[in-house]
Amino acid sequence: MNGPSSEQGEPPGSDKLQLLGLSRIFSSLKQRNFRLFWFGQLISLIGTSMQAIGQDWLVLKLTHSAWQLGLVGALQAAPVLFFSIIGGVLTDRSPRRQLLLITQWINMLEALLLWALIATGQVQLWHLYILAPLLGLTGTIYRPASRAFLVELVGRDDLPNAIALYSSISTLARIVGPGLGGVIIAISSETQLFLLNALSFLPVIAGLLLMRSHELAIQPTTGKRTSARQSLREGIDYCLRTPAVLQIIVVVGLVLLFGSNFGVILPVFATDVLHAGPTGFGFLSAAASGGALLAALWLAWKNQQPTVRLLLLYMLLFGLLEVVFALSPIYFLAILLIASIGFLENAFAAQAMTTLQQITPDHLLGRVISVQVLFFDGSLPLGYMLIGWLSSLYGPSITLLVGALLTLLTVGAGWLWHSLPRRSEGSSS
Repeated sequence: MNGPSSEQGEPPGSDKLQLLGLSRIFSSLKQRNFRLFWFGQLISLIGTSMQAIGQDWLVLKLTHSAWQLGLVGALQAAPVLFFSIIGGVLTDRSPRRQLLLITQWINMLEALLLWALIATGQVQLWHLYILAPLLGLTGTIYRPASRAFLVELVGRDDLPNAIALYSSISTLARIVGPGLGGVIIAISSETQLFLLNALSFLPVIAGLLLMRSHELAIQPTTGKRTSARQSLREGIDYCLRTPAVLQIIVVVGLVLLFGSNFGVILPVFATDVLHAGPTGFGFLSAAASGGALLAALWLAWKNQQPTVRLLLLYMLLFGLLEVVFALSPIYFLAILLIASIGFLENAFAAQAMTTLQQITPDHLLGRVISVQVLFFDGSLPLGYMLIGWLSSLYGPSITLLVGALLTLLTVGAGWLWHSLPRRSEGSSS
């Protein structure tokens, strides 16, 4: 079934957008269903970012322990390592819109429960030991379901634009959420952040309920009905026997592991190397997020079908700039470099997701995305431990340099890996 025309549900003022050159960037938002999903997700993720700040603040108030802060964060991240692929199986065996509704209702109730516990003075640390993993567990379903749902919303032709706009949501949330959350804590308390997060799920739930099924670009499909174990094996087998999929998941996952966890030691780098203090650290973080947002808008404007070779080029530039950043003692140069690093990181991550979704059959999409989530998002806690250990031994500059060099080594190996099939084809012809 063909998707709706671009004119269907087109928002008012589109002629002005065309004159400003913005219509091309926001082309997917002309489709009503995607528009509902995008705006709902934006509000919800801002609320989630505020709750993350509130949760960290709450743990520190309860324990005054950095170790407990790390433990709660690890408990929330752990389900990604153990249950991501199961979330992909559920995504391919169930209607994706229903899965998204279920996860959003659960997350809203979890936020309301935490708010009630804090507001009544009953909250204890063990509550977070239970609720943080629950939030992580719903995330293992939400991530593959939401990303696989994009192709149903806009179709494959507009998918690069939709993924770029979708990636801009998390960047905007990282910019707006923590700052807004900090202001609310300063003028009130962290209690209100949990209530606001609970309320922020209402727009995305309403958007999912208001969508018109007949306007979906691709009608939902769950493929052949097989056992859960067979479905799991089928998804893993597809990743292993499809060279482009395997290359993207492994190479990008390793680059994220080695090169994308610089945020953990950025405060130390800003203070000890750049001598910039907390204000300087804030501007560095803002520059990285600004670069990532610019990348999302640029990719949305291009709406380009990516290639593995282009991904490798982005990652090569990413690694080279990280080498220069690690060796830079000049604050202004560091600002420009980290903005460029943020741009390239979001560029190759979004293009990797686009490529995977373009080449994967729809009935396998959830499982492939779940493997991608396992390698991409699962690399974060491992990277945090690695970079923290190295920094304690050798300092922030050497740690960043080692990560950048490992990134370049990974990209070089990925380039050789990508060229092997071409060489074998050339020798056999």
